[in-house]
Amino acid sequence: MVHRHTVSSYDEDLNHLRGLITRMAGLADMQLSDGVSALIKRNDDIARQVIAADKALDIMENEAEQAAIELIALRSPMADDLREIVSALKISSILERIGDYGKNIAKRSLVLNQSEPIKTAVIIPQMAAHAKTMLKDALDAFIDRDSDKAMMVWQSDKAIDGLNSSLFRELLTYMMENPRLITPCTHLLFVSKNIERIGDHVTNIAEIVYYLVTGNRLDQDRPKSDESATISVTPPIGR
Repeated sequence: MVHRHTVSSYDEDLNHLRGLITRMAGLADMQLSDGVSALIKRNDDIARQVIAADKALDIMENEAEQAAIELIALRSPMADDLREIVSALKISSILERIGDYGKNIAKRSLVLNQSEPIKTAVIIPQMAAHAKTMLKDALDAFIDRDSDKAMMVWQSDKAIDGLNSSLFRELLTYMMENPRLITPCTHLLFVSKNIERIGDHVTNIAEIVYYLVTGNRLDQDRPKSDESATISVTPPIGR
């Protein structure tokens, strides 16, 4: 009877940690969605709500860390359970960081909303939509212990990289042609990079899930197609 109670309590603690990760993923997803929505809709109120909501993710990360530490200290988990607890601890930190990027996008939208819209900004919601799909699939892989889906997420980051490179090139051209666009274009460059980094972080989650399920680390080079570091634009003649 005591053994059964102990096992039941242990399962409850593990489920509590899993629930925290799920809730954090939902909030991180919302931070990204609302941050981009504030930018596209040019809505300062939404932006401020995103900025204020970031503290909730910080609190939940601390709660997940405490839950993981207590499980390790008090339950002495072995093998698969230990991998899951350590993986959840790492994922919670990544999700908090994703929320930070959503907040940063919201902050930059407050500046961008003061200038005229730039047409290439339509690429931003495309990037965000892909990042959100990746995040959902990564969380599903974590919940379902699906290494194949984790690998799929790991391989899908190239689409965001390609969009980021395309937007980077266009914004550089705009700034060359019209110096008055330098400030808004620079903020859009940072927004694009924030989403590109979110894609990288979700890929990290996929790697963690793959290790959780298989016990093996991915030893392949991560697929990347971000060319922004090597892109240059020639100024128009006469400038």
